[in-house]
This record gives sequence, structure tokens and C-alpha cells, in this order.
Amino acid sequence: MSKVAVVGAGTMGNGIAHVFAQHGWETSLIDVSQDALDRAVATIKQNLARLEKKGAISYQLSADTLGRIKTSTNLDTLDNVEFVVEAATENPEIKFTIFHDLDRRAPPGAILASNTSSISISEIAAQTRRPNAIVGMHFMNPVPVMTLVEIIRGKATSDDTVTKTVAIAKELGKTPVEVNDAPGFVSNRVLMPMINEAIFCVQDGVATPQAVDEVMKLGMSHPLGPLALADLIGLDVCLSIMKVLQDGLDEQKYRPAPLLERMVTAGKLGRKSGQGFYAYRD
Repeated sequence: MSKVAVVGAGTMGNGIAHVFAQHGWETSLIDVSQDALDRAVATIKQNLARLEKKGAISYQLSADTLGRIKTSTNLDTLDNVEFVVEAATENPEIKFTIFHDLDRRAPPGAILASNTSSISISEIAAQTRRPNAIVGMHFMNPVPVMTLVEIIRGKATSDDTVTKTVAIAKELGKTPVEVNDAPGFVSNRVLMPMINEAIFCVQDGVATPQAVDEVMKLGMSHPLGPLALADLIGLDVCLSIMKVLQDGLDEQKYRPAPLLERMVTAGKLGRKSGQGFYAYRD
């Protein structure tokens, strides 16, 4: 049985652990917070129950999936892992520290992947003694549902690392797309400026959030409007990514909308806080 460790038990981390475990991987889910781990396991149980109710998976597969997930608050469970996916907060210093520790604790032959949505894979790799084995593996939210995985090649990432990571993504039922390391990669370099411009439309009084989203859904066939999507992603994450684009590409072109900054400062982060451009009861 293949072994994977997922570091970070938030929205992305629990989804990544779910998918690996459902596809037969013995999965260690690691977070410094026991509460975060408990919430993650509860979310995975809910999502499996929903799939079971729809008839998408059997009761046995649901039980087996949960049985493959073990949780830990430290990195002592990295013995014999073949693959590690880091899914911590989108903060460079936090990720750099985690990769420095992972490099010391993971087996020499293990590939270390980051689920970062915008931070340089080459800079992350520079924190380790195995830059050839560092790769970006950017899953989309919600992970159990979305098929795209952006595979990001850093400057030192080896062909073998990319080939193995692509094969793993396919094994998980995902569609891997290879891109090179650059601020925001492809997905967020295209998506976040659109979301940011939608926020400017609300800020400038051009339209309400509902109107902006309706135009994009009905006129451009987007399944979810940009502001509802921003709430799903997390407005704090959107702001962090815009700042990465601003710092790495063009200070004026990628300037975050002041309304976005005000909402994050006020704690209106979207679905996870209960209030963003829309209100959420759950």
C-alpha cells in the first residue's frame, strides 16, 4: 500500500487527504492543532456520507477510506512515506519552515509537493537539500469534486519528479496540467485579476454582488459568479494571492481592490467566517 502524508488539515488539506485515502493510499493527516484535525475528520465523514447517499460510493469504500486516515500533531508519522503534500496557510514563511522540517524528517526518496496557489516552487525548494524532488501540486476546491490539478515545475524540479507526480494525480482520478513556476502560475494569474475587477465593480457602485455574478454566470457560462467564488476560496486567500502577483509581476496592474482589503481587515472572509459578499448560515 502506498503511503502519503498531508500537512495541513484545513479546507484543502482535508479534501486532499480524503481523495488519497479513497484511492487506496495509507494517509497521515498532520496539523499542529488537534481541533483542526478533529474538524477535518468530521468534514471527511460528512462528504463520504453525502457520496454514499448519492450512490457514488459504497458503504464499504466509505468505511475503508476513513480507516486509511490517521491523524497526528507532529511530523513523527513520516516514516516510509513516498509522497508528502503540504497544504498549510498561504504564507511564504510558514511554508518555508514546513519544507525545511519536512526535508529533515521525510525519507530521502520521498517527493515533497506543495498545494500552494501562488508562492514560488523554486523558492520553496531552496529551503531544502532536495530541490529536484520539490514540485507544486495545486488542487482545486472542493478537492473531491474538481478534476484539475496544476502541476508546477520549479527551476530545479527533475523530470522524474514531474512524471511521478503526474502519474499520482491521474491515479487519484484527476486531470494534471503541467505549468512552469511563475507568480500565480496559470490558474490564479488569470482568475484572481478577474475576481479583483469584480470587487472593483462593487466598490465603484457599478453593480451589486448579485448583479456582477449573474452577468458572469449567464453571459460567460461561469458555473459560479466571481464574488461567490471569492467567498468560497476565502477573501483572505484572494488578497494574499493578489499581493504575490503584485510583488512578483506589476505593482499597479495587480493592485488589490481597497474593498477587498477592508473586508479582510473586518474579518469578512467569505464562507469560512459566515460573511463575505454574501451571508452564510453554515
